[in-house]
Amino acid sequence: MNEQILAFLKELQQNNNREWFQENKPRFDLLRKGFIEEIQQLIEQIALFDPEITGVEAKDCIYRIYRDIRFSPDKTPYKNHFAAYIVQGGRRSSERAGYYLHIQPDGCFLSGGVWCPPPPLLKMLRKDIYDNMDEFLGIMEEPSFKTIFPGLEGESLKRMPAGYPTDYEHEEILRHKDFCVVSYQPESFFTSDNWLEESVKCYKKLQPFNRFLNYTVDEYLGRV
Repeated sequence: MNEQILAFLKELQQNNNREWFQENKPRFDLLRKGFIEEIQQLIEQIALFDPEITGVEAKDCIYRIYRDIRFSPDKTPYKNHFAAYIVQGGRRSSERAGYYLHIQPDGCFLSGGVWCPPPPLLKMLRKDIYDNMDEFLGIMEEPSFKTIFPGLEGESLKRMPAGYPTDYEHEEILRHKDFCVVSYQPESFFTSDNWLEESVKCYKKLQPFNRFLNYTVDEYLGRV
């Protein structure tokens, strides 16, 4: 199925217009249906080690292929990827750390953590990481985790955030504006027969990272 998805997306990249898409809509619908079925299998496997995911429906985790072009200079109407965000409650817009999957020609990856938190949550995450840095580093530096997820990704401040020592040993962590990790994969990862099992292995290593962050996220959500 993923091989067919990638083939479709490669064609879409060359024909990102409504006319081509409407001609290929039945093909897209079939691929989307298969993708939902595969994500549901993935959810059921993740739930075996992360009970918070139990009962999540794949249809609630899948992102639309239609782009919001209202405020974008790029007016191409369709995304060039299939993606899903598996998180407690199944809300794609959830602020909780979860399990992200992204299939795109020459841009496949698995990811997790908290991306683009609102400023109050970002402030709380920084403080809790600072106060529990040994625990956080223990997760990040665990050899099997680091092999899959080498380090934090996303934007960083140029200077240390206010309220923290400027000579802090781990300032590069606290300067981050996102607390997420990424495992970039070749297309062959997702077209192999065991891609689902291999993804589950990666996500199982990710679970302690998500759990650490969600302690703070849940505290934040209880206040708003």
